[in-house]
Amino acid sequence: MRIFIGADHRGFELKDKIIDYLHEKNIRIEDLGSYEYQKEDDYPDFAKKVVEAVLQEPEERLGIVICGSGVGVSIVANRYKKIRCGVALNKEQVVHAREKDHINILSLASDYFDFDQTTQLINAFIDTPLTSEVKYLRRIKKIDEVDHNIHD
Repeated sequence: MRIFIGADHRGFELKDKIIDYLHEKNIRIEDLGSYEYQKEDDYPDFAKKVVEAVLQEPEERLGIVICGSGVGVSIVANRYKKIRCGVALNKEQVVHAREKDHINILSLASDYFDFDQTTQLINAFIDTPLTSEVKYLRRIKKIDEVDHNIHD
């Protein structure tokens, strides 16, 4: 398993703790920034880096994106076809989103969860197997087809 992680200034401290935590679990994780605290950085830059890394092998790679609310980075991530990013609300919801919706990027809100809560959300994300139930696969296919129907 290979996980890519990125965060803006509001998620910077949490990102570094997550990297250490996943290294201790012998999970390969790549830090895509921010590499130092910069109060004026912009979350779309880091979300885009994570998305681009996951898209190289969307069935094999996972991503974690972090900002204060978790919403901004998820909006950026979900603009890309083959990316299904879910904002983590609680462990049960993350399990459902990973299993049934096949999320491949987890969005975390650094302003609303402490580190212990965050590790529970991450464990749910990486430990939950994907379902192969036909109705969920059909729905995921429909999500990917939405892009084809969008006109400027």
